[in-house]
Amino acid sequence: MKTTISLCFILLSLYTISSLSSAAEQPPPVRDIAGEEIRAGVDYYIRSVRRGAGGGRLTLGSVGNETCPLDVVQEGFDLNPGLPAYFRPVNPKKGVVRVSTDLNIIFNASSICVQSTQWQLAFDESINTYFVGTGGVEGNPGRDTISNWFNIQPFESWYKLVYCPGVCNTCRPVCGDLSILVQDSARRLVLSLNRDERPFLVQFQRA
Repeated sequence: MKTTISLCFILLSLYTISSLSSAAEQPPPVRDIAGEEIRAGVDYYIRSVRRGAGGGRLTLGSVGNETCPLDVVQEGFDLNPGLPAYFRPVNPKKGVVRVSTDLNIIFNASSICVQSTQWQLAFDESINTYFVGTGGVEGNPGRDTISNWFNIQPFESWYKLVYCPGVCNTCRPVCGDLSILVQDSARRLVLSLNRDERPFLVQFQRA
């Protein structure tokens, strides 16, 4: 009887240690402006930490004379509504969005263009810059979808959006923070390769 009790105690101890170790290894959750954990599949507005001019939320918009495809741009003022977006972690079973973890970002909105509203990184040869457009494919992590994965990282007292996917072990993607580039009156979300450039700092507000 003593042997059975001791064995059960050892197994319970090992299970408890394993559970605590697994929980400790998880990155901290991303939190919204109310201090609540951000949940996968729930709509949030992605808004600048600035207020007034240059402090708008993210939305869809066209750049220059092109109507389609639509890019990810920032509203010019913080009173403009923007579009809600939801997040899909690389592990779809995870209900909480965590920092520095690959995820898809999808605007929960219809588009006038025949394309999805999921973010993806693309390259604009006219300005020699990577930018965030739409038309990505949700899920299916790997080489074919490497342009579709972003992550959220803490920066000072807020968060920054980052492109540096880890969904392909044999790929060597370009990595950098996302920032705002004003082009043809549009505030375009682009990839910054200049480490001295300040990133676009954001907060998340539940829709």
